[in-house]
Amino acid sequence: RALDLWRKMLTMLFETGHPWITFKDPCNLRSPQSHAGVIHSSNLCTEITLNTSDDEVAVCNLGSINLVNHITALVLVQARLARTVGTAMRMLDNVIVINFYTIPEARRSNLRHRPIGLGLMGFQDALQMLRLPYASPEAVAFADASMEAIAFHAISASVDLAAERGRYASFDGSLWSKGVLPIDSLALVEDARGQLDLDRSSTLDWNALRTRVQTTGMRNSNVMAIAPTATISNICGVSQSIEPAYQNLYVKSNMSGDFTVVNALLVRDLKERGLWDEVMVSDLKYFDGSLGSIDRVPDDLKALYATAFEIDAAWLVEAAARRQKWIDQAQSLNLYIANPSGKKLDALYRLAWRRGLKTTYYLRSRSATHVEKST
Repeated sequence: RALDLWRKMLTMLFETGHPWITFKDPCNLRSPQSHAGVIHSSNLCTEITLNTSDDEVAVCNLGSINLVNHITALVLVQARLARTVGTAMRMLDNVIVINFYTIPEARRSNLRHRPIGLGLMGFQDALQMLRLPYASPEAVAFADASMEAIAFHAISASVDLAAERGRYASFDGSLWSKGVLPIDSLALVEDARGQLDLDRSSTLDWNALRTRVQTTGMRNSNVMAIAPTATISNICGVSQSIEPAYQNLYVKSNMSGDFTVVNALLVRDLKERGLWDEVMVSDLKYFDGSLGSIDRVPDDLKALYATAFEIDAAWLVEAAARRQKWIDQAQSLNLYIANPSGKKLDALYRLAWRRGLKTTYYLRSRSATHVEKST
């Protein structure tokens, strides 16, 4: 029975953090390429939702916009974002041509559909620059506005490339060819399962862009996906992808070695308030990078720099839902629950389904015990 299967899945999530829950109905109903086949699964990180078949292996060409570099004077600068997205789309379209393909099925699929997955990173850093706590309606609204801007410019750039280089081969019959943009495809999900409880507001001129898409066509079957960006965000010095910070001070290990990661914005704010000293460093170490238990830190900083397990996971779902309405693929969305239970997981994943999310990634929970800090 469906309910028994659901309980089994939630039990496995509780015990292991797997499986990554993917909702097949919005993945396929909202796919621009629904005319070209079925989406059977996502990729490993759950942000790529592309068709596969006996003769086509899905390939996606990923890039991420650093939101931090597009915020000036507490504003997301649209002109700068448009330039960055236009450059990124051209580069990613070039990758499709110059890439090395190990199997013919991958080459055939990529050259025929030309999918791109442009995403973002540094989301929490951007919130902190704007002085918006992650767990707030204002942060959810910024998730909506920033993704709308990226989506608008990405689709527009693909139309420009289509005018210059030609449409992708399987354009005819796609949702794009029918004038159905990602925001419009929400109606297809509603037709299948009823009203989606989701804000539909927009701020940009989508009617004009819709006309351009139908008239000129698209260079790429898909243009957006939000990948985890674990390593590249470390290189750029920003928070990864759309994630809240795991801790404000921690050590990251990979094949290149161990790296101490510290939230530079937090250090700046603590210095401005005269709170950055050896005692604060020791307290951050002792409390695993969390400000919540440090009495002398003001409440506004505790809210602004709350770490992943201090934020109600429902806020992550709400922000992701507002992004998902603009995205033609999906997003790699980790969920964090300090003390998970079957009831909490059931409520959280049902909320994700009701809000129209396509996929989720790891369920993260805290360990039952911690290392004693004696020195």
